[in-house]
Amino acid sequence: MPGRLLRALWQRWHRYKYRFVPWIALNLSHNPRTLRHVPEESKDKVISDEDVLETLLKVFQALFLNEFSKQSAILTMLPEPVKSKYQDLLPMQHPRDNLLETKHEQQNIFKPEEILYKTLGFSITRATSSLISAGRGVFVTKGLVPKGAVVSMYPGTVYQKYEPVFFQSIGNPFIFRCLDGVLIDGNDKGISKVVYRSCSGRDRLGPLKMSDSTWLTSELHNPLAVGQYVNNCSNYRAANVCYQEFDMPAVFPIELKQYIPNIAYNYNEQRPLRCVVLVALRDINQGEELFSNYYTIIS
Repeated sequence: MPGRLLRALWQRWHRYKYRFVPWIALNLSHNPRTLRHVPEESKDKVISDEDVLETLLKVFQALFLNEFSKQSAILTMLPEPVKSKYQDLLPMQHPRDNLLETKHEQQNIFKPEEILYKTLGFSITRATSSLISAGRGVFVTKGLVPKGAVVSMYPGTVYQKYEPVFFQSIGNPFIFRCLDGVLIDGNDKGISKVVYRSCSGRDRLGPLKMSDSTWLTSELHNPLAVGQYVNNCSNYRAANVCYQEFDMPAVFPIELKQYIPNIAYNYNEQRPLRCVVLVALRDINQGEELFSNYYTIIS
């Protein structure tokens, strides 16, 4: 019994140590391939913010149109200039007099991972990692991820560096620290899950959702929202993706905010919503697991 407990604790430590700052400081020199060097914070960009925004808009728009028949409550609340973008599709709504047509439309709705493949040419999913004792990881299940593509997002509650995160951080391996000290809690269990759901419900405007909370479940509406399960690279597994910070613009389409897997902890926070995406460092083939660098050294 004690041996089994020790093994369980060792496996837990093996997964957690890559987030434990003292261990990182002592082992940086022994793991050069797990580091990423950038000249300064402002240059920590593999692709431009414009490219990131273009990809997110493309995927979110495709998801929105895919389930357009379910968006009637949202459409009634949209401003006329926004609603006019979907004017050609509005006659398709509420075919109350034709149940067969409604059934046909429902059958034509694709799964989110299928929309991702149709939009970007690849799909990803969470599965048991190829690394021993690493828990779950993220794999390319279909297609090819080209170099420079946004391959996933890091979901979670966004905390400014002065906001309380102590209790959420206890035993939590899913807290991501941005270069400026902003934290993103990507844990989909425990108090972290409760906090995210509370903040998401707080910011909702009637049927208009300001964030996506389905990443807390097994039925994701945004198939990109699995970045917290991407494992760290090692001396034996080189990184094929890297983290890139991205501030969501204030003019982001309100009808597409329902797919953003992040929410600010502070309702009165005036800063742009911080998001983190993972960008491919090379072409990634079907069946490959994603590996990233957790640590960035600013020189």
